[in-house]
Amino acid sequence: MTLPAHAEIVVIGGGIIGCSTAYHLARDHKADVVLLEQGKLTSGSTWHAAGLVGQLRSSASITRVLKYSVDLYKGLEAETGLATGWKMTGCLRLATNADRWIEYKRLATTAKSFGMDMQLLSPAEVKAMWPLLETGDLVGASWLPTDGQASPSDITQSLAKGARMHGARLFEDVRVTGFDIKDGRITAVKTNSGDIACGKVVNCAGQWARQVGALAGINVPLQPVKHQYIVTERIDGLATDAPTIRDPDGRIYFKEEVGGLVMGGYEPNPQTWTTHLPGGDVPDDWQFRLFDDDYDHFEQHMKQAIARVPALETVGVKQMINGPESFTPDGNFILGVAPECANMFVGAGFNAFGIAAGGGAGWVLAQWVVDGEAPLDLWVVDVRRFSDPHRDRQWVRDRTLEAYGKHYTIGFPHEEYVTGRPRIVSPLYERLQKQRAVFGSKLGWERPNWFAPEGVEPKDIYSMGRQNWFAPVGDEHRHVRKNVGIFDQSSFAKYEVTGADALKALDWICANDVAKPVGRLTYTQLLNTRGGIEADLTVARLGEDRFYVVTGTGFRTHDFSWIGDHVGKKLDVTLADVTEDFGTLSLMGPRARDVLAAVTDADVSNTAFPFGHVREICIAGHTVRALRVTYVGELGWELHVPIAATGEIFDALMAAGEEHSIRPVGYRALESLRLEKGYRAWGSDITPNDTPQEAGLGWAVKLRKNTDFLGRRALEEIGGAALKKRFAGFTVDDCEIVLLGRETILRNSEPVGYLTSGGYGYTVGKNIGYGYVRNADGVSDDFLTCGDYELVVAMERTPAKIHLEPLYDPAGARIRA
Repeated sequence: MTLPAHAEIVVIGGGIIGCSTAYHLARDHKADVVLLEQGKLTSGSTWHAAGLVGQLRSSASITRVLKYSVDLYKGLEAETGLATGWKMTGCLRLATNADRWIEYKRLATTAKSFGMDMQLLSPAEVKAMWPLLETGDLVGASWLPTDGQASPSDITQSLAKGARMHGARLFEDVRVTGFDIKDGRITAVKTNSGDIACGKVVNCAGQWARQVGALAGINVPLQPVKHQYIVTERIDGLATDAPTIRDPDGRIYFKEEVGGLVMGGYEPNPQTWTTHLPGGDVPDDWQFRLFDDDYDHFEQHMKQAIARVPALETVGVKQMINGPESFTPDGNFILGVAPECANMFVGAGFNAFGIAAGGGAGWVLAQWVVDGEAPLDLWVVDVRRFSDPHRDRQWVRDRTLEAYGKHYTIGFPHEEYVTGRPRIVSPLYERLQKQRAVFGSKLGWERPNWFAPEGVEPKDIYSMGRQNWFAPVGDEHRHVRKNVGIFDQSSFAKYEVTGADALKALDWICANDVAKPVGRLTYTQLLNTRGGIEADLTVARLGEDRFYVVTGTGFRTHDFSWIGDHVGKKLDVTLADVTEDFGTLSLMGPRARDVLAAVTDADVSNTAFPFGHVREICIAGHTVRALRVTYVGELGWELHVPIAATGEIFDALMAAGEEHSIRPVGYRALESLRLEKGYRAWGSDITPNDTPQEAGLGWAVKLRKNTDFLGRRALEEIGGAALKKRFAGFTVDDCEIVLLGRETILRNSEPVGYLTSGGYGYTVGKNIGYGYVRNADGVSDDFLTCGDYELVVAMERTPAKIHLEPLYDPAGARIRA
């Protein structure tokens, strides 16, 4: 077949993700689609995938994506006539210790929050379902009956046939060699068989996705890792419909196949595939190929497998599969539009659950390609979650191996990665180390999470209950409420928007009114076309045509790209990332004004410097941007200082604050403080799935102004209808309870939602959680306040009280003091 000269959309890669994306583009959107595969369909890593299909993830949206995969696989054969090998066997996850059992009880609660029926079974019930298992060491198991297994090659071929049936054109043995790019957009795909002019490109090239992206200047941070499993001979007594087994404490998994077992695992000492090609590139001709068997490395899994299924000791091995799988630095796959190129989309790095995700990932990615924005909250897999550290191949390799090694470890709350650290440090790093700071890491930045008192080891000790930092963080929290604390928030992402049309551009992008006088701040959301919240940030007007934008550390690439993508191309606007130009010291607490007044000649009285204003002031001989704003609910300022002067200004504040008992405070106290005030956190409490009205942030939307803005039309269309979900706070008196998020909300014993975030409020002395209460017929104030509420925490019901106002200082008097 001859390549066409033009296609609306070119999909690169003929594995399950590429074929699923082409299928959905053709079926759902009637798009003009061409798929290019450098070898044969499935010939990269799809053909040798193990084929387990699980659905539950910690994100409701990703769980929905995986549930869609299962629904698709069930019916695909009826559409295309090609079998998929789908079997809904259910999945048993085994627990051999108390921490794992608590994790499963939390997972079962999450499952019910997301509308799935995960059950908890006794060892005896597990033995009855899987007689060949050794269950003597089990505490129990979780059981998700709708999980299953499938044939990766068969599913992919069925999707490919479906794509052709709906008009897509698929070409094998066509290798992409480069791109024609003009004004930051791909205009043509160059191949060894000719060029194709196109409007959009979707990079689903699997383990080659990094290399394909690099041809267009795009970073796709993934690393091929060697993954092994065996296929055994037939085993007497093994049922053909035996559930798949995950034994994470043994780091192994099983599935039935032709009367025998597929068994593999995730070892703590994984092996990368590092080739001798430049940059460790994957060879173009690696098709239907495997590595040599490595039984020495696999022995650790064999020992665990024989202990779990003793019958394996005398069963022969038909085949060992040792092939590369693409893994990522955080264990989540990669979707979305690349920040470096407006019309290249990515679907890659599936961390060995590409078969489970394939159907749903193709569905949402196709919608994303057509609409230009994600169809639901896909932040945890968005390619824009990455930043500069992810361009470092060694850093990506080290972090990816750590993530691989955690694939089956217990997911302790608040656990931090350890590789590749420290990567980026603020000028205060050594000072805070001397203050016994315990650091966490966010997008490469080292940030103080808490400070260990003398006699307490400055180290996180993980557990499923209260962790070792609970009491010290309580002391930090109370100190800010009573005296004054200083937070090093230098990792904040910071941008400047300048030019004659800067106000016009921001007025379109921002839901709140940024057309305020010079010297004013605006807290605002950025909305998508559905009215969902794509970003949550602060805009400071420094001049008539100069604005300073501050957002969260982890959202640096995402928010910068969102703003850049939605600035009118003909406007006179410059968007600059100035994150490393400024350190940020947040001075917070009732004594904050006393400290600030002692280090500056500027008038920082409430009259001269009210809440919601920005001023340039001088501290220690340096010009400082002082923003009177807070995320803790106390009098305070964010001081944005020249990065080189951060240490000098910190020292001046600490010296001036000594008489007021000033001390450094960490991010864990910040989280507790914000929970008491009901401040929302983007990515959990507010997401692209949520509108400002649903989130209780309608006051921050300029609907009363006759000004158009992105998302306004959607908000107006739903404005007159009753809200079907509303954000609310909950407290639990039992201090032994640990709230983390995803706990089920019960109203009058019926599930109505789940928590989006949770923690402890040391001032109010209660556990605090936030979440959306849902009701198809509408959620009124009466509906909210008239019910009796409980939260389901690790499968245990506990009484809860609902709150529609902030728990601490609901009138906001303290922040305006």
